[in-house]
Amino acid sequence: MTPDERITELEIRIAHMEASLEQLTQSSLAMEKIVEEQRLTIKDLQRQVRGLTPSNIASQSEETPPPHY
Repeated sequence: MTPDERITELEIRIAHMEASLEQLTQSSLAMEKIVEEQRLTIKDLQRQVRGLTPSNIASQSEETPPPHY
């Protein structure tokens, strides 16, 4: 293989690697977007569930004063 052929082969390999890297970057960005959307959805669902289920902790007005009062 001549030096020119070797350089051409290396350039082709680099071009394929750059294309693969770009695809991986795009996939990673898309997954990050999905994860963020899911995080927000979970946070919203947690807020809704907390609103539906009563708390086991009494509010300040429902608390009986300590015995030393």
